[in-house]
Amino acid sequence: MNPMRQIRIEKVTLNIGVGEPGEKLEKAEEVIRRILSLVGIDQKPVRTKAKVRVQRWGIRPGLPIGVKVTVRGKKAYELLDLLLNAVDRKIPERSFDPLGNFSFGIREYIDIPGMKYDPSIGIYGMDVTVTLERPGYRVKRRKRRKAKVGKRHLITKDEAIEFVKETFGVEVV
Repeated sequence: MNPMRQIRIEKVTLNIGVGEPGEKLEKAEEVIRRILSLVGIDQKPVRTKAKVRVQRWGIRPGLPIGVKVTVRGKKAYELLDLLLNAVDRKIPERSFDPLGNFSFGIREYIDIPGMKYDPSIGIYGMDVTVTLERPGYRVKRRKRRKAKVGKRHLITKDEAIEFVKETFGVEVV
């Protein structure tokens, strides 16, 4: 196979939306730190801020309402392998977008193997987003002479499904 056609994971993003600042946000940060420590990643989660005002919920722009972390490289493969066990290695086909990226949700962090329930934290669910790419995708992000990735080089939904099935043994339903 042409090495430029091989699909790889660019990044895995783990996100917990809390909806309010304060103690809940700190507990969500702790959950993400514990998940990362299972894989041996010493990375600090980043707080996400609200972009729009929602009067009914008391949310205003700039208010921290969530926590996320982005993992790249070999650790991304290890983290994704762990997180797929939480959903019994089954992902719905509708979770894949036309560009081959996919997302899935984990209802409770205690579904992840190796995580134990902590009454001081409570229960938190999370979203996992996986971005796939091929070698050469750098041309759309570089500073000088940015260019579009050609249509034939983009990852299709079917190619992404095949990659996930082969690499992680996932069943797409």
